[in-house]
Amino acid sequence: MHSPSVDEWSAVKRIPRYLNGTKSHGLQFKRASSLPLQMFCDADWGGDPIDRRSTSGMALFLGPNLISWCSRKRKSVSRSSTEAEYRAMAEATSEILWVQSLLGELHLPVSGSSYLH
Repeated sequence: MHSPSVDEWSAVKRIPRYLNGTKSHGLQFKRASSLPLQMFCDADWGGDPIDRRSTSGMALFLGPNLISWCSRKRKSVSRSSTEAEYRAMAEATSEILWVQSLLGELHLPVSGSSYLH
């Protein structure tokens, strides 16, 4: 931060240009009569050919609306594709429980059960 290189400074200057060019982009929220929580998650096994670590991703929907998403490379190496999937599902379940708690504190009822796909 104290002495950025030319490449780093060019990358920083791209951020305002990107934001200026994407002003019209955004998330659309739709009304719905029921608001079930649905989480979709997936993981690959050893997707990085160099360090063999897996990448997992998830997307959380409240009714038809996307409210949370993430994709990250795992910190440890999974021994099988099943282990990679279980780790992704455990992280997704944790996110669902946190969002359920948050919605409860905001007095927003979640209709029905939450689903993990």
